[in-house]
Formats: sequence, structure tokens, C-alpha cells
Amino acid sequence: MAAAVQIETVNITINDIEIAVPKGELIVEAVKRLGLEIPIFCYHPRMKPVGMCRMCIVEVGFKQPDGTVRKMPKPQAACTLPASEGMAVYTDTEMVHRDRKGVLEFLLINHPLDCPICDRGGECPLQNNTLFYGPSTSRYVELKRHAPKAFPLSKYVTLDLERCIQCGRCVRFTEEISGDSELAFRFRGANMQPSTFELRDFESKFSGNVIEICPVGALTSAKYRFRARPWDLETKPAVCTVCSNGCNVWFDYRVGKMVRINGRTNEGVNEEWTCDKGKFGHEFYNSEDRLLTPLVREGDQLVPTDWARVYSDVIRAFANGGDKVAALGGAANSNEDVFMLNRLMTGIFGTKNLDHRFERNLVTGVGEKLGVSEVQSTIASLEDAPSMLVFGTSLADELPIVFLRVRKAWFKNGAKVVVAHHAPTDADSFAEVILRYKEGTEAAVASGLLSLLVSAGKAQVPAATADAIKPFTPEHVEQLSGVPAEKLRVAAELLEGAPIITTRSMYNQASGVDALEALAGLAMVTNGKFNCYSLQANAEGATLLGTKEGMHTHQILNAAAAGELKALWLVNVDPFALYPDRELVQQALENVEFLAVQGTVASEAMHYASVVLPQCAPAEMDGTYTNVERRVQRMRPVLKPKGSTKPGWNIFSEIAVRLRPATPFFNPGEVMAEIAKENPAFEGATYDKLPAEGFVIR
Repeated sequence: MAAAVQIETVNITINDIEIAVPKGELIVEAVKRLGLEIPIFCYHPRMKPVGMCRMCIVEVGFKQPDGTVRKMPKPQAACTLPASEGMAVYTDTEMVHRDRKGVLEFLLINHPLDCPICDRGGECPLQNNTLFYGPSTSRYVELKRHAPKAFPLSKYVTLDLERCIQCGRCVRFTEEISGDSELAFRFRGANMQPSTFELRDFESKFSGNVIEICPVGALTSAKYRFRARPWDLETKPAVCTVCSNGCNVWFDYRVGKMVRINGRTNEGVNEEWTCDKGKFGHEFYNSEDRLLTPLVREGDQLVPTDWARVYSDVIRAFANGGDKVAALGGAANSNEDVFMLNRLMTGIFGTKNLDHRFERNLVTGVGEKLGVSEVQSTIASLEDAPSMLVFGTSLADELPIVFLRVRKAWFKNGAKVVVAHHAPTDADSFAEVILRYKEGTEAAVASGLLSLLVSAGKAQVPAATADAIKPFTPEHVEQLSGVPAEKLRVAAELLEGAPIITTRSMYNQASGVDALEALAGLAMVTNGKFNCYSLQANAEGATLLGTKEGMHTHQILNAAAAGELKALWLVNVDPFALYPDRELVQQALENVEFLAVQGTVASEAMHYASVVLPQCAPAEMDGTYTNVERRVQRMRPVLKPKGSTKPGWNIFSEIAVRLRPATPFFNPGEVMAEIAKENPAFEGATYDKLPAEGFVIR
């Protein structure tokens, strides 16, 4: 067991209450230990303090040998003041009250009185602080300044300059957290304003966060604008299912419709941030293309029917189908859905032809082939790594929250990041070394890195492997890939014990499989951690729970295209959107005798469907999802199911009962208990044990 870290503390008093706090802790944080509050505007605990707004002023002094307190002549900003021995802090004195009122009076001089129409009204820190700490009346009777209202910074963010209090939170977010530096302050004095360079669009992939951290209504959501008031909304915790990161969010809804998504704190996953795909990508809940009732094909048309008719058609097509039937999907479904689909297909229909993987060359996973886990690092652990390799992925696009952690590791802890990719990525901006290779030469670069470590005596590999990688000298790799030999040598020096981050999109590359094998080997011989992260909401859950013995996706589509499949079931997946070979998908769906399409929103695959089974959207049902780091998180129902939709696990259970009468599962909690019984790795994920922050499968 590791020894406990000793934290040096200092003794201070806050409002005459003695307390020991870590040395150097900011006073604004220290007072929270006593349940007290200091009002703030510019301060944010995840960004560097700047002391711009002066709202957090407190009286400060130091104890003298005779026991008296000698105060500083002027109040101090608590957000920039570190705690030191003998410090005496006063947060509730006459001077503090007077000066806070003065700060608020200045901030309100030019602030418009448009709270009744401001989207921030009702949840505005400026409103709250004015109510609790501000003056009761205004002495300012002159004309306020005016500026263009509702200026669109981007398709997501709207700027109302009149409301800006120049706290700098938005600018600092783009500089410190997202790293794109999209915003900056232009001009000075009363004319100061946050703006993009050259007045172009605010193109950050994380722009939605500035809406949430803005302490006034200066930055508002163009999508949420005038749609509701905070007191009209109902809010429940949820998990974002747009990508595999599994961000924790607040789901705001009104009269049964999704209104907005805000970040929810989970220190192990997204801290409190969201990407724009997650924050603004949930409009499908309100889509006019939602599937609301079962459909059956009659002639050239899909016509509404009832569940009994659809179940009968599915049973007729799939029962006793054996190798002549198959199912595709699972990565966007809950663990409970995946488990019940597998049980239905393998135990009832007698087939193991199930797959959720749509990457071009993914037949057998590298982890399975080499006997190692493809997920060895948690998201939070990445920020403590002294160095790491990001290979073959644009993290900000594929794994945005992982990207923020990697950048945080560099920005706060000085991690040295090696980025290898065939095209520019957002991570290049902070990379220690950039290995820009020619597309298709991934395996050569990965083998070159491994060869360098072996030849330098820093790693040992079997003789056969050593012979295989021996030709990949830095000079030879340079000829093949275009990566300078010297850069390859510098990168190899940084990789001892470093986590390796890549994604399953590598399987779409011609040499991707060989590259992943080399990277996994590199991690093993250097005591690093290999991570080939998935890209869909529950791809890890589908991997852990799915069967690996039947045909894989490519074989299933080929068999369907050749007319060798009797029936195919697409479960919450559109192969036209995911599979690289569109022509093969079209041939497969045209030539299969019976096609069942199950999903939430109408898709292109529906044009070929024999029956359509409407499934609840994630926030309309109870279930769990396993994110990119194999953290199982529960999504409780937020909205009521629309129309005749049903949860996926319920659909599969009802079909199974029709074929083999037995006591069915009555709720997803019972399904998860059965999952844990058959898969001990999920033991900690049963509903009675699952922690609020989720359970990580090791």
C-alpha cells in the first residue's frame, strides 16, 4: 500500500474561528471548509485566479505576538490570496459589506435592466449577488451605454455585449481548458469585449461551456434562447450517449420535450465540461422523425400495426434460423438491451451471428488476439501521466473529454505528449513531438518506435518479434512514412512507461491492425498502458457482453448480399452511417429475405425494412451504459416513452417469452442482476451497489 501523502498545513482564523488548511490554498476555497460563502464572478476553481471583478474582497490581517490582529489597510481579493500561517480573515464586516456594494454598483452602471427577457434570469449569479450583497437602490440616473444585442458568435453561442461584466471567464476557458484560444478581449476600458480574432465564427469544439460559466447573460445558447425560463423546467441527472465518453449531464425538459443539456460534475469522467456534440446533439429527442409505432411492410409501403403482429413476423423469420439469421447493433444500446439481445439470438434463435463493430478491418480485436486488455487507463488517470503517446486519432473529434484530460496533463502537470497522425489535429498545439506520417504507414511508425526501444536495450521482446521489427530502423521508417528519423528517436525517449492512446478507428486503416499490435507490444515492454478506446456510447459494454464465435459484421453483410441470410435484425443502428462500404450495405439490405429495423429515429435502412420496431430513446428508459474507460453508469428515465415505444430489453424479453414461456424480467434491475450473475466483472454494477459516479470494470 502506498504511503499517505503528507500535506503541509497552516493555521488561520476565519471570522475568529481557528482552522488548519493546506498551505497556499486560496482563501476563497478555505472559507468553504466552514460552510461559508464568498461571492464571486471571475473566479472559477478549474482556472487560474485573476482577481478581475473584486467581488470576493475580504478583510485580512495577521496575528501579532501579543494576540492582537494587525489588519491590512485595504480589503484583499480572496480568489488570489493564498493561506499562510497566522492569517486572520474576515468575510462579514462593515468594510466588506460596503465595498461589495460598491463593486456591484459599478457593475450595474451599464448593465441593462432586461432580466425579464434574459435567458439567464432566474439562475444568474449577478442577480443573486445583487440581492444578497448589493445596494437596494441605484444612484445612477444617466443614460446607459448601448451595444448591438444578440450578436451571433457562432451557430451555438449568442453574445449580448451590454450584459458583459468583463470577468474573462470565457476567454480564459478557451486559453486554459479547451486550448483553442478562440476568444480574446478586444479594446480597453468600457469598450472591452470578448470576441473572436478577425471577427470570424467561434469554432471551438467546446464552445457550449462558455455559456454555462458566464456569470451573467452575456453569452447565451442560440438553441435555448427564449425557449423556457428556469422555473418552467424540470431537471434530472442523465448520461450523454452521443459518444463513448459517457459525460454526466443535467437533462432539462419541459412538457415532455428536451430543452437543453448542461454539464454535471463527475470528477472521474468529464469534471463538469461537455463537448458541443453532446451539449447540442440531443435534438433527436424532439425529432419529427421519431419512430412512435410498430410498422409492417405491405407492398411498397410501411404501415402502422401493433406489437403482436410485429412479434409474430419476427418470430416467423428468425425462429430456428441458426446460421441463416443474424443481428447487427448493440454499441448504442444499454447493457441490458445488449444482454437480452444476445440471450434471444443465441439461446432462442440458435445463432451466434451477432456483431456491433463496423470498422472495416476489425475481425478479432488486438486485445483478444494478444491476451491483453484494450482499456488500461481511466480518463482521470491520464492527467497524472508524465508522458503519453496519442496515435492515429484526432482526440478532440473522436474522444473530446479524453482530449481535455490529455491537455490538462500538459497544461497543469507538464506532461510531454507525442502525437502521431497523418493529418493535423488539435493536440498538435501542445505536443512535445509531432510524428506526421503518410496515411497507410501507421504500422511502420509503430514498429519503428518499438524497434528503437529494443535496440537501445530499454525493452525485451521474443526473438521472432525482434527479427520482425529489426528492419524498421529510423532511417527506413523515414523513407516509408516521411517521419524524420531524429523525431522518431526523440519520441522513443519519451515513451518509457507512457500510456498509449488510440481508438478503434485505426481498424479502418490499411495497416491499422499491424500498428495496433505493435502499439500493444510497445506498452507491454515499456510498462506502459495500452488503450484502444471505443467510439460509441456502449461499445465497451457490447464488447464485454457480446458473443465472439459467430460471423462478424463484414461476413454478415457479405452473406446477406449473396442471399445466404434468411433474416437480418438491425438493432438501433444504421449501417449506411457507420460501415465504410456503402455499396455492400445496400446490396445486403436489398438481398436479405427479411429485414427487421429497430430504432429510435427513422433511418435510411428503413427503406428496406420488412418490419420496424420503435425503441425508447436512452433518457426514456432505465438502463446502464459502459463508457470508454469501462465505467458503468446508470441512466434513469427522464422523459416518458413516446407513442408505443418500448425499451430494447423489454422487446427481446417479450419475444423470448412467446417462444419459451417462463417468468420474464419485470425491470432492468433484474436484467442487470442476471448480467452480474453470468459476468462477474459486472458484480459492482448491480442497481443496489452502483455508485452515483459509476463503477469501473477492471
